[in-house]
Amino acid sequence: MEGVAHTVWSNAVQLLAAEYVQLSGVGGEVAELRDDVATMTALLRMQSEAEDGAVDHFVREWMKQLRELAYDSEDCIDMYRLRIKCRPGDGVRARFRHLLRTLFSRRRLAGEIRALRARASAISERHARYGVNREALRRFPALSAAPVSVPAQGLSLGNDGASHRQVIGLEDQVETLAMRLKASAEAEGHLKVFSIVGFGGVGKTTLAMEVCRLLEADFPYKAFVSVSQAFDPCRDLKALLKRVLEQIVKTKVANEKGIIEEGSLGNLDSLDSRQLAKEPEERLENKRYLIVIDDAWTTRAWEAIQSVFPENNCNSRIIVTTRMETVAKACSSSSVGADFIYHMQPLRLEDSKRLLVSRVFGSAIATYPMELEEVMSSILKKCSGLPLAIVSIASVLAGYKSPGNIDKWETICKSIGSQMESNPTLEGMRQIVTLSFNYLPLELKGCMMFFSIFPEDYAIKKDRLLCRWIAEGLVSEKRGLTMMEVAESYLDELLSRSMIEDRSNLLDSYIQLYGVHDMLLEVMVSKSLEDNFVSLEAGSYHGLSYDRIRRLSIHGSVNMPYSPPKRTTDGHRGTKEVNMQHVRSLSIFHLEEHKLLDQLGKFTLLRVLDLEGCEGVTNKHVRYACQLHLLKFLSLKDTNVSRVPPEVQNLEHLQTLDVRFTLLDDLPETVTKLERLESLLLCNKDKESKWILPKGLSKMKALRELRLVCLGNDANIAQELGELELLQGLDLWIGTKCMDVLQQLALSLSKRNSLRHLGIISKHDPDVLNFLHDLPAPPRLLRVLSIWGVINGLPSWIGSLSYLTQFNIISCRSLDVDHLFGVLYRLPNLKFLRVWLDANTNDEVVARTSKKFPVLGHFRFSGHLPKVIRFEEGSMDMLETLILRVHSHESETSIIGMEHLTNLKKVMIQGYKDSPSTNCVLGQLKDWNDRLPKQLQVVVKYID
Repeated sequence: MEGVAHTVWSNAVQLLAAEYVQLSGVGGEVAELRDDVATMTALLRMQSEAEDGAVDHFVREWMKQLRELAYDSEDCIDMYRLRIKCRPGDGVRARFRHLLRTLFSRRRLAGEIRALRARASAISERHARYGVNREALRRFPALSAAPVSVPAQGLSLGNDGASHRQVIGLEDQVETLAMRLKASAEAEGHLKVFSIVGFGGVGKTTLAMEVCRLLEADFPYKAFVSVSQAFDPCRDLKALLKRVLEQIVKTKVANEKGIIEEGSLGNLDSLDSRQLAKEPEERLENKRYLIVIDDAWTTRAWEAIQSVFPENNCNSRIIVTTRMETVAKACSSSSVGADFIYHMQPLRLEDSKRLLVSRVFGSAIATYPMELEEVMSSILKKCSGLPLAIVSIASVLAGYKSPGNIDKWETICKSIGSQMESNPTLEGMRQIVTLSFNYLPLELKGCMMFFSIFPEDYAIKKDRLLCRWIAEGLVSEKRGLTMMEVAESYLDELLSRSMIEDRSNLLDSYIQLYGVHDMLLEVMVSKSLEDNFVSLEAGSYHGLSYDRIRRLSIHGSVNMPYSPPKRTTDGHRGTKEVNMQHVRSLSIFHLEEHKLLDQLGKFTLLRVLDLEGCEGVTNKHVRYACQLHLLKFLSLKDTNVSRVPPEVQNLEHLQTLDVRFTLLDDLPETVTKLERLESLLLCNKDKESKWILPKGLSKMKALRELRLVCLGNDANIAQELGELELLQGLDLWIGTKCMDVLQQLALSLSKRNSLRHLGIISKHDPDVLNFLHDLPAPPRLLRVLSIWGVINGLPSWIGSLSYLTQFNIISCRSLDVDHLFGVLYRLPNLKFLRVWLDANTNDEVVARTSKKFPVLGHFRFSGHLPKVIRFEEGSMDMLETLILRVHSHESETSIIGMEHLTNLKKVMIQGYKDSPSTNCVLGQLKDWNDRLPKQLQVVVKYID
């Protein structure tokens, strides 16, 4: 009930307070209901903070009734808002007409409130009659401490995001398994399957990924894919094969030592299931490959996956991680020796200690108060060398690492079940993971339970995650901070506690992705289902156990509700049999067709509608969505929607409208009536926008993000942009040459000190972007700046942007790169730099010692490269990733001074195959890489 308590408190009480003013005739009833809701919320908070053992079955049932009553109270007020839909006008007559028009609605509301208060009285009497002891809801020890931020370091247990730099304690097991794979390869040439078996959280995924990294040079073709517990070969094999092929097709080792080729994906997206199934056989027939199948649950899943890979004589290997001994034996059945099944070993005590110390104190060799030594040993014994258990406990202990907190450590130690010490079990692991959740501050518990909405192994983009937290009512208001800033602080806290994992791709660092460990997801799903925080229609979670659904998540695998409910259990029903009126959040994932979309009009109280990636969404469904007046979040991203109707203006509470990567070219002008809209995100599938900003933009005072929109010939609209005081993100396509408009735009941008992200685009019109030189004053808090189009030189004010971390310039005309570097090196926080030139006036581009980039870690140089690129000593000491995109077929580029890039870890070359310029750069990199004591990764990606 953790998330429920916080949600009810942040939503219902605020809502009741806001509606109090206009509820003439029922104000007293509302005030009493508000007090009742506050009392209910306090009790729910007490229950959420109580020890698990303190809450018996009767108390849980009583709290469940209380929770549903709190939800229903909130729904009652929402229904009133829907019936009223308007506020009284000015003047006595207008108010009188309003009273008459709303008389029936107010009387109905008063009756519903009285019924709710009667339910509250009955629940209270039941509490007294059966002697529920409020003292039983004693506070969970140590929860009174304020949350602290700690650096997230140490072992990463993420299924897709582990990094070898973070591995602690598994080094010996990695070496052992890698030697087995290599020894077997020397003995025979046949395909062999190795299984890694152990229960969740023991480190199987991390071990497999580390072995892959260690043997990277021995296997030209590699892929790593996760298999969910609900994997159905008939339904999910196509998606899995596509993920495998994307990795196989894109990456292969060339003949040159240390150079990796990355090819084109071609027409993979257009292949059907049967065609995809033939691809691995054709592409890997005489190739040596290493495939990791992570977290296989059934022999049926394994048999379906195995059948698509060729059994060649090239010493290929497949590694399967699984919790099931039967699956491990089935996978390695052709391998008679026991060496082909590897049972995960717990960490040794000294390795366990290194991992715990690194997570709590920031480094494996960090010093810590000696008074903690004894209790630390006791905690480690109870964790039994299981990495996830250690990491989970460390997330709690990190809040009490200063001297004088030994009592907190002892309390936490006592909370860990002693059975793990002598007999580690999956249930014991769950208990420890649950303990780390229980010690979270209340406001973070709801944010963690939110992850139960998403499928297993799902990576969520940062903006989607934060906007949904806000729309779901999981973020509390804090004085002096915006809701988005509070949400970001929640995310940072959960990352520092290792509850959430960063799954971002290092080559696309500006795309931030997050997820949770599958064991933690299991705990979140269990708690969410128990508390009616979410109802799932997905795989093994088929059938809905509550009469009133609050949040509904449908994964792409489910079509069962519209056929006879064969799989539903007693007391569980499909969505067709449940009243959808009380659903406040609906999420549908990767679904091509679902009849539930045709019933959107029945979701009267819906606040969140997330249909990202659903191919079955049509314009008809958008019309239905525009009838849902309480919507706060609407995502149609990556669908085939081509029209948004004018009725979108009815969504007066909408905060986020995401229609990126759709078939939309424009939006209705009525969008400007959405005065509470904070994020408006728009582009078609070509990443362009033709929607010209309409008049009335200044009425959208809440706008925080506006991407990607077009500015037309109206200077008044350019002026209105400057009146959006909260605007932080703007991607603007300039569709005019009118100097009056451009001058007004310059003034507006200068006024917007709130801007953090600014993108200005003018691809085809020469000289339009020169207005940027005339900004009276720049937005000094900019973090990201992108300029795309023709511009004469770099505006001098860019050198004053001390907070800028990312700069992109894509110029359709020659630009003096020496001048560019001369401005940008002054930026103390610049970490990402992307330069794309369609022409180049410089024969030589030099990163100079005298103009050092202090923190630049990622440099992408594209287009017409100069004859020479030179890196002087100390010019880019922090550079980790260098990407060069070669467009010219004829010119050759020499790269000099690579030895001065002392922190470089990866180089990517993008160019045409068999192009002299591409081959020239590759040859230089090969020669230089061969001379290094420790080779870096060099990748070549060929352009179609």
